[in-house]
Amino acid sequence: MGTVASVREWLSANAHPVIDTDPGYTGPDLDPLIDRLGSATVVGLGESTRFSRQIYGVQERVFRALVQRHGFRGLAIQDSARSGERWDQYVRTGAGDPETVLAGSWRPWRTTETIAALEWIRAFNQDHPDDPVRIFGVQPPRAEPADYDVVLEHVRRVAPDRLADLEVHLTPIRTAHQVDEHVQRHQGIHPGRPFAEHAREAVALLESLPNTPESVRAHARLILDFHENSVAGQGGFAGDERLAGERVIDWQRRSGAKIVYWDGIAHTTNLGIRMGTAEFRGVGTYLHKEFGPDYVSVALGFHHGDLGVAIAPDPRPDLLDAILGSIDLPNYFVDLRDDAPEAVRDWFRGPAKVRVISGIYDPAEDATANLGLDSLSDAFDVLVHIRETSPVHWLPIEDQ
Repeated sequence: MGTVASVREWLSANAHPVIDTDPGYTGPDLDPLIDRLGSATVVGLGESTRFSRQIYGVQERVFRALVQRHGFRGLAIQDSARSGERWDQYVRTGAGDPETVLAGSWRPWRTTETIAALEWIRAFNQDHPDDPVRIFGVQPPRAEPADYDVVLEHVRRVAPDRLADLEVHLTPIRTAHQVDEHVQRHQGIHPGRPFAEHAREAVALLESLPNTPESVRAHARLILDFHENSVAGQGGFAGDERLAGERVIDWQRRSGAKIVYWDGIAHTTNLGIRMGTAEFRGVGTYLHKEFGPDYVSVALGFHHGDLGVAIAPDPRPDLLDAILGSIDLPNYFVDLRDDAPEAVRDWFRGPAKVRVISGIYDPAEDATANLGLDSLSDAFDVLVHIRETSPVHWLPIEDQ
């Protein structure tokens, strides 16, 4: 029997069906997974795409169960500290409403699914006022649309003759808070000049004005940092996430809380990854180094379906997702730490390519929509596979 055939046979015998991907479902199908994750200090729930309602639903089902049954009280999100603080304030105090809370968040979070998650956490905290769930963003504070308004208002007040010059730089680049700059380039709607260049000239203009308060300069620096450190500003995804990893570690050490970390699989994996010729070390690599087996990495992927932004075809035969999709179950999970024949274990220890679909996905270039792993079982502890996906429900994009 060939090795891949052996892997399929093992998967068929060891896969645990996921009966329902709706986050409100409380059936026992996930119990074996929840029980295994419950002893961890940090659980990384990494998705292969942020556009799948089913993947999001399983993530939230796992999160809710870990909160209710195993005392997890921290949620780390891929967003800035400023955004995380608003999420946290809402779920702790009820300040504002979820739509307002999400208005300044990273675009992938602005969905009705996220609103439902925030409302569930808020309700849980109301029932557990002395033992609430807290939320924090793993990224440093970053610019938001309000920062542009502060800078513009200052120049409008002290140097109205320079306002038009400033608007030439700030008007186009603030659109990156609606659609990321690299996505604009992919969609053919980018105005042309790199946003970081506009931001640098905006800062230089501000610096040329006399007596600009430090508070206004700080807002301008946030704008510049945002664009210089974006995917477009850095020229790719392969940045260093050490500071984000240290933030999760520090938050856990200070609070003593168990944490669920929601992000993409490139960020939650235990290992560095290869994306084309680029190498990338995500937050998960630092969490794995710090917590060892008390950090558990769960990868949630899919076979095919509607993502809203595009229809993803069946995965290429060389992708892990194609093998996972050959099992006769619509949705399931499998624990790579389970006992397996040595031939199967050797296959898991070997390299793998897994599907990853981002905001710049093009079905015509599906062959490039994946990342490379030096070892599947060293990268992830658990795999969740969704056969067919449908899109999340986006909140309207407001003019900002």
